This record gives sequence, C-alpha cells and structure tokens, in this order.
Amino acid sequence: MRLPKALAFDVFGTVVDWRGGIAREAAPLLDQLGRTDITPEAFADGWRARYQPAMARVRSGERPFVILDTLHRETLEDLLVSLDIDPAAVGDARLHELTLGWHRLDPWPDAVAGLTRLKRRFPIVTLSNGNIALMLDMARRAGLPWDAILGAEVSGHYKPDPEAYLATARALAIQPDELCLVAAHHSDLGAARAAGLLTAYVDRPMEYGGRPAPDRHFAQVWEWSVASLIELADLFTET
Repeated sequence: MRLPKALAFDVFGTVVDWRGGIAREAAPLLDQLGRTDITPEAFADGWRARYQPAMARVRSGERPFVILDTLHRETLEDLLVSLDIDPAAVGDARLHELTLGWHRLDPWPDAVAGLTRLKRRFPIVTLSNGNIALMLDMARRAGLPWDAILGAEVSGHYKPDPEAYLATARALAIQPDELCLVAAHHSDLGAARAAGLLTAYVDRPMEYGGRPAPDRHFAQVWEWSVASLIELADLFTET
C-alpha cells in the first residue's frame, strides 16, 4: 500500500472522548437543577444529536458559515428547552462555560502516544469541524502534538462537504490522494474517499457508550483499519 504524505485526523470521537467529557461538564448543572430524570450521558447524547442538523443548515446555504462554538451554544439552548429548562434561568455565563466544555475533552488512552509516534514519520493535522480556538485549547490541555490545526475555518465548509477535504490537501500543498484521513466514522471516511483521499479507520467502540455507531451502515473496506492509533503507528512502521 502506497503511504500518504500526510495524515489528517477527525478529532471528536476519533482522538478525544466527547461523550465522557460532556457528561462530566453537564453533571454539576443537572445536579444543581435536581434533574435526576436525565443522566449526564443522555445529556451529552442529546447535545451531540443536534450537531449534524445544525451543520446541515450551513452546508445547504440556509445560513452563512459560523464556527462550531456558535453552533454548540445554539444547540445547547435548544437541548435545554427540549428538557423544560429555561436557558435564561441557567444564565449566560453558565451557558458559555458549558459550551467551552467542548474545549476540555480528554483524549482516548492511546491518542497522545499514537499521535506522537505517527508524527515522527508524517505531518499530522486536524481535519475537524471544530474551530481553531476550540482545537487549540483542546490540544494544549490534552497534549495533542498537532503540526497544524486545520478544518472548518480553513475551508469555510463543514464535513462531509468535499471542499472540507480538498482544502486541507491544498493547504498542505499535496494532492488529495497523498493525504490520508484518519477517522472513527465510516460516513466521514466515505466522503473523504469520494474526494480522492486515502482512508484509515480507527475503531472506537465506546464513543457512544458501547452502543453501535449510527453510521455503521456506511462501512467499506478502507486502506487501513485498526483498533487504536498505536496500532496504526505499528502498521506504518512495518511498511
């Protein structure tokens, strides 16, 4: 298998555990409100479920491009309303701090070591829908050793728009087929492949708390398929 010239990484779910992190951030609010009817994990799932529909409005042209922090704040308020919680009663400062919870997600146990090894051989960059400030805060807190933070603000597009992938290749001055997307999501990898990129699948069975991934029906035979970023580094070391 021909090796790529650079690796681009999906981040939420692939490199960091969004569900566990957001559950941790939400738990104090739910406890304060006495909402024993909803678990922190269910709160995280409900917030994440609004992620794709919010981006779809941008992708369709229904609204101009806005950064993910803005979408996260809007979808948080929508989630609270659906739970009969008044966002105004929570307060702007608390809502802002909870939105910043996405900046404080923990890496999967293999992520930092795997990325560090992969970086010895390839440039490693983000190809995320997250905005630069979010990715930067997360990287500094978690010790993620990116060579560059790219993604939605670089392209002005949200994945799975083809331009999100093609703009990343252009930014690195390489051809699409010289760039490999590393992701835990079959739908993301399918869109990357359609745009001409190489693909590497990383299995993250606990991304949804052990439940089957919602995009499992998009699975294909990817160029590489591994159980961890350390295993991916092992494969590339052997090649």
